[in-house]
Amino acid sequence: MRLKKIFAFVIILASCGSKNDIPKGVLKPEKMQLVLFDMIRADNFVFDYVTKDSSKKTEIELEKLQQKVFVIYKISRADYYKSYEFYKAHPNIMEPMLDSLINSTTRNKYQRTIGRPAAIKDSSK
Repeated sequence: MRLKKIFAFVIILASCGSKNDIPKGVLKPEKMQLVLFDMIRADNFVFDYVTKDSSKKTEIELEKLQQKVFVIYKISRADYYKSYEFYKAHPNIMEPMLDSLINSTTRNKYQRTIGRPAAIKDSSK
């Protein structure tokens, strides 16, 4: 009987925690956003360029690029995937992170195009 009360108390305490608490071993949203951005860039690079090179295996090249991302951020593959699974299970945290990522990418793309001459249509045709 006492064991049931203790178990119920532990369940209640666990459920009272904030849904936005990041557990130990999970990358903080700011760092996860940076890592995720570079992982997406690695995936896009492999898809856009490596797949066109028949002498390279896409899976191996993607794994190499991902490993470079892990080294840059001083994390392991397990750290990344544990964090990724956590954020997938918590869309209330993941969605703002992705929105911010998309907005900053769009903003950077827009800033790179400022000052470039616009394409001029040939009106003689």
